[in-house]
Order: sequence, then C-alpha cells, then structure tokens
Amino acid sequence: MTPRSGRQLHIAASGYRATIASIGASLRTLTYDGRDLVVPFDADEVRPGYRGVTLAPWPNRIVDGRYVFAGVNHQLPLTEPERGQALHGLLAWAEFADRSVSDDRVVLVAVIEPQAGYPFRVEVEVEYRLGDDGLTQAVTARNLGGDSAPWGTGPHPYLVAGEGRVDDWTFTLPASEVFTVTPDRLSPVALEHVDVHPEWDFRNPRTIGDTLVDHAFTGLGRDGEGLAEARLQAEAGTRVAISWNEHCSWVQIHTADRPDRPDVHRIGLAVEPMTCAPDAFNSGAGLVVLDPGATHRASWRIRAL
Repeated sequence: MTPRSGRQLHIAASGYRATIASIGASLRTLTYDGRDLVVPFDADEVRPGYRGVTLAPWPNRIVDGRYVFAGVNHQLPLTEPERGQALHGLLAWAEFADRSVSDDRVVLVAVIEPQAGYPFRVEVEVEYRLGDDGLTQAVTARNLGGDSAPWGTGPHPYLVAGEGRVDDWTFTLPASEVFTVTPDRLSPVALEHVDVHPEWDFRNPRTIGDTLVDHAFTGLGRDGEGLAEARLQAEAGTRVAISWNEHCSWVQIHTADRPDRPDVHRIGLAVEPMTCAPDAFNSGAGLVVLDPGATHRASWRIRAL
C-alpha cells in the first residue's frame, strides 16, 4: 500500500541522501554522511507541521483568507481555523506526479485547478537535485489559464544543526528588518528595523536560547552572487546552511514552539525563504503576477558546512 505521505523518491550524491514524498512534493528526509540536516518524518505518517512541504501559490498567511485581485473579491478556505487564516497555499495535500526521476534528481508536477478563492490554473513544477553543493530545490510556476494570477512560493524545512535543540544552537541571519505580528493570530502589523527588536537580531552569530521567533524578515544581506544565507551551528561544531537567490526577498523563521508536545518542542528551526511577504495577496509586497503563459522560477539550497 502507498504510505500516508505518498510515493517515496530517493536520491543520493556526494554524501547527501534525500527522500521526497509525493504528497506536497515534501522533503521528508535529508542527511549528509548519515546526520540529519532537516527534521524528518516517517513515510507512513501524516506529515506533521508542514515539514518539508512546498508552499504554493502563496507561502505564510492570507489574513482572514480574503483578498482583492484585479478588482475582484476572493474568499479562500480558512486552513488555519484557530487563527482564522488561509495558511501555506493549496498544494500541501496534493499528489504530485513524476516528470523526471534519476539517481540524483527528481522533478514532480501538479496543477492548481481553478477553485473557490483561487479561480486560476497554474502548473507547479518542483525539482530536487543533489550534488557537491548540497540539495537544490527549484519551483517553477506556469500560468495555464487565460487570466493573470497572483503567485508566491517557498519551502518549509526545519533545519537541524546537530545534537541538542533550537535553544542550544547558534544562528546567523543577515536580515535587518522584521515584520511584527499580532500575538494571537500572527497577522502582520509593521515592518521594523531589528535594532528596535534586538531579540530578533541575528546579523551576528548568537545562541538562540529561549527566544521565540515566528516572524518574517527582509532587508537581506547578499553575497556577490546575489545569495542570502542563514546558518545554524550546534555546540559540537556541526553546521547546516540554507541559501536563496534574489527571487526570494523574504524569509520566515520559526522556532517550532510546542510546549504541549515535549517530543517535538523546538527540535528544529524552520527557515522558509519566500518570494513574497506574509499576506502579500493583500499588501502586494513581493507578489508575483503571472500573466497567461508566463513562468516564474525561484530556488534555494540546503547544505552541510
């Protein structure tokens, strides 16, 4: 029987191994020389906490599930009912089909069909590739419909630096601005400089400790190739990094706080590069407008250091 997380696609190269689950085109496992770089989940497990899922056609939240696009009001299903938000897009539980499978690379594809709240047809192609430089994921959207469509994407890995938990790890994030949110619903409030919120300033490496983070960041510092990179280091010195290109101008960081579940409380740090801001369908911050026939591609890379 097919496992609860879907078909299992295994790739390997250069000391890296990854398993991709077909439901949600999810990164189920990623290891380097046998050590976890992301929090894994079992093949026959309903994927917990959006671990490794591909987020599309929007990452993060749309407040109240409502937005206006091209002068038309839309209402999405509230997939985060406890906060009254539309969370993480429409493909989290979609079955992706194989487009190409080899020893070190898989390409999966699904189509978002027109539906209540998102009356657009968009093909979503997800590529995972392993090499000396780690695991590269690329998401390509193609508008198959006759109307322009709002679009955003991103991944949802929970990074693992090594032994210990989030509190024990040192984090580096070259971001100068943070989006503050309401404490109850996590709705965006204001974009502020991290100088005003030193608890969320990780421009210089420091231990996360008991800091709670569930915020989007921007104002990203980039290298000569246009890449921004976040790094996580365990006390023993093992490290993991995720980098992303200029198509992702935002990143969501979440310390995965679950005090009601000691087994999963702060066992990984969610680092989610995003092409747009939270609630971008309303604010327009970073929102991509896909014209009929147009494509958009964004990518990011996870590697051991």
